[in-house]
Amino acid sequence: MPFLETRDRTTLFFNDWGTGAPVVLIHGWPLNSDMWEHQASYLARQGLRVVAYDRRGFGRSSQPWSGYDYDTFADDLAALMEHLDLRDATLVGFSMGGGEVARYLARHGDARVRKAVLLAAVTPFLLKTEEHLNGIEPKVFMEMQDQLTKDRPAFLAGFNKIFYGSSLLKHPVSSEVLEWSRFLAFQASLHATQMAMSAWSTTDFRQDLRTIRVPTLVIHGDADAACPAEVSGQEAAKLVAGAALKIYEGAPHGLFITHRDQLNADLVSFIRS
Repeated sequence: MPFLETRDRTTLFFNDWGTGAPVVLIHGWPLNSDMWEHQASYLARQGLRVVAYDRRGFGRSSQPWSGYDYDTFADDLAALMEHLDLRDATLVGFSMGGGEVARYLARHGDARVRKAVLLAAVTPFLLKTEEHLNGIEPKVFMEMQDQLTKDRPAFLAGFNKIFYGSSLLKHPVSSEVLEWSRFLAFQASLHATQMAMSAWSTTDFRQDLRTIRVPTLVIHGDADAACPAEVSGQEAAKLVAGAALKIYEGAPHGLFITHRDQLNADLVSFIRS
C-alpha cells in the first residue's frame, strides 16, 4: 500500500491512479479518501492522474496525538505534493478539505498548482464572533463535541442524515450509503475526529483566500445544512479574485454522492478549461 512519512513521522496513505494532469482530492470530515470513489474512478478514466489521501488521524493513515491544525494539514499536503513531484495540479478540497487548499496556497504558494476547487468547503470562516456575525453560534460546535464524546456512533448516525439531507420524507441516499459513511468515519480515532472538528470550526481562512491567484471554482449546494452556502461558499467566492461560483439547486452537503454526475462533469470541464 502506498504511504509517505512526514517530518513528524506521521504516515499518510494515498492512492495514485491514472496518468495525465494531476488532480489531488482532499476529503472532508469525518470521512476519508474513499468518499471520492465516484470522482476518483471517473476522473482517472477521463485521462487524469488522480491522487487521493487520508488525512492524519483518519482512514489508513496513522493516528498521532498532535498535528490537527491547518498549518500542519497544509504541510502534510505539501509533503505529498513533493513526494509525488506533482506539478500543474488541480487541488479539490471538500468541506474541511477546502481549508487545506486555502492554507496550502497561502503557506506554500502555487508553484505546483494550476487550479483550485472549493467544494462545499468550510472556507472562509464558520464561527460566529463579535466581528463576524454571519457565522454559526459556538454552542452548536460545543454540543457536537459533547455528543461525540458521549456516544460517537449515535452522533454519526444523526449527523449523516443532515450531511445528505435525509429526513422522514426525503431519501436522497440509501440507508446503505448512510451506513457506509459511518464505516468510513469509524476508521478515524475519536481524538482526531474531535481535534479536526475544532480546527475546521474555528479557523479563519479569510486572509488565506485573499492570497489565492490560481483559477478557482467554488461549488456549493443551496440545501447544505451542515455548511450553509450563505456562510461559506458564497462568501468564499467573494474573497478569491476571479473565482467562479456554482450553486447546486437542492444539493445537501454530501453532494459528491447526491449530485455526482453533475459534479463529475463540472470538475472535468473546469480542469480542462
